[in-house]
Amino acid sequence: MPLFERYLTVWVFLCIGVGIGAGYLFPQGFAALGEIKLAEVNLPVAALIWLMIIPMLLKIDFRALSQVRQHWKGIGVTLFINWAVKPFSMALLAWLFIRVLFRDWLPADQIDSYIAGLILLAAAPCTAMVFVWSNLTRGEPLFTLSQVALNDLIMVFAFAPLVALLLGLSAIIIPWDTLLLSVLLYIVVPVILSQWLRAAMLRHSDSALPQLLKRLQPISLLALLATLVLLFGFQGTQILQQPLIIALLAVPILIQVYFNAGLAYGLSRKLGVAHNVACPAALIGASNFFELAVATAVSLFGLNSGAALATVVGVLIEVPVMLSVVWCVNRSQGWYQRGL
Repeated sequence: MPLFERYLTVWVFLCIGVGIGAGYLFPQGFAALGEIKLAEVNLPVAALIWLMIIPMLLKIDFRALSQVRQHWKGIGVTLFINWAVKPFSMALLAWLFIRVLFRDWLPADQIDSYIAGLILLAAAPCTAMVFVWSNLTRGEPLFTLSQVALNDLIMVFAFAPLVALLLGLSAIIIPWDTLLLSVLLYIVVPVILSQWLRAAMLRHSDSALPQLLKRLQPISLLALLATLVLLFGFQGTQILQQPLIIALLAVPILIQVYFNAGLAYGLSRKLGVAHNVACPAALIGASNFFELAVATAVSLFGLNSGAALATVVGVLIEVPVMLSVVWCVNRSQGWYQRGL
């Protein structure tokens, strides 16, 4: 297994290629899988995300949850990035690249819609996948869970007015079923299930929980790779039919991710935040709640709109790009700790 983990990047790109090819060759099969959803939440992907995040949640002892107060600086950094920086920086980047620099290469009637999709993507922080990224950096699990729960609470009240402000709309139709179902599926149910399983293992023997976690680790990584195949398979035909538009839309998203991750990581170092908190702080600050973004784009602008396409591009690059951020923060641990 260590050999497999060492070459995870190789397997990621192989799975991307397999997903695109399979999606192009078997579009009807992937379309059928894509339609297995509830409130725009794809259930096969949700099941795979469960396999990814439950091993991390099993490590959390909720009796120690009060200790998260010592990480208030990390929480402050991530809240600042998620709600005061990321949506506004994406609005600026979207205007610069889509309306100015790339305007001649994009359909003129979709310019505004592309910008709207990019803003929707940045306006909501990620709910589920950050557990995976935090685990890959050996991040503090109590901090990660608390930060995600806090962001979910803020999102209920702040997402609609923030998007309305940036898009210049008088009202935003929020797909509440998507938002609430995602929180239920990705936070509430996995937490309850993992804590029940953790208690059962601890009652069984001292070695039961470590042995279970060891067995689940490869399953978690395989679920991550299977998720990649599905996500790219869903859009295989579209990727091959309009690669230029997808590549152009990816540019501001890529800049946004690395800018916000770097800013959160740098601020954490400046404030003396521990590395195992700074890593998930950077990752939560950079990642997006793509299920909510896609659902909102579809409800506001339509399934075939530029906004929907822009949010889908965010879905496609989320995993490989966040894995690159994981690699960066892991490799820079020595540099980070020298500055504390």
